[in-house]
Amino acid sequence: MFFTLLAGFFQPLITGNSGEGVVGGVVVLFVGLIGGILLYKSVTLENRRIIYSIAGFSLIAISLGLIFQMTGRV
Repeated sequence: MFFTLLAGFFQPLITGNSGEGVVGGVVVLFVGLIGGILLYKSVTLENRRIIYSIAGFSLIAISLGLIFQMTGRV
């Protein structure tokens, strides 16, 4: 994630574009990463398995929805 943030910082400076798309992309990556971590926790932990899996799948679905919204397919 460090290199994603670093590339997101330098990309608008090099290309001369605004950084709004880069910030949105990094937010989508973070939401998907947190969803993946919660899914991993749902597999490894015995207690609260259903809560972690529902939260993980919902965050991944939100991330997918944000991707579709950013690309203009919705």
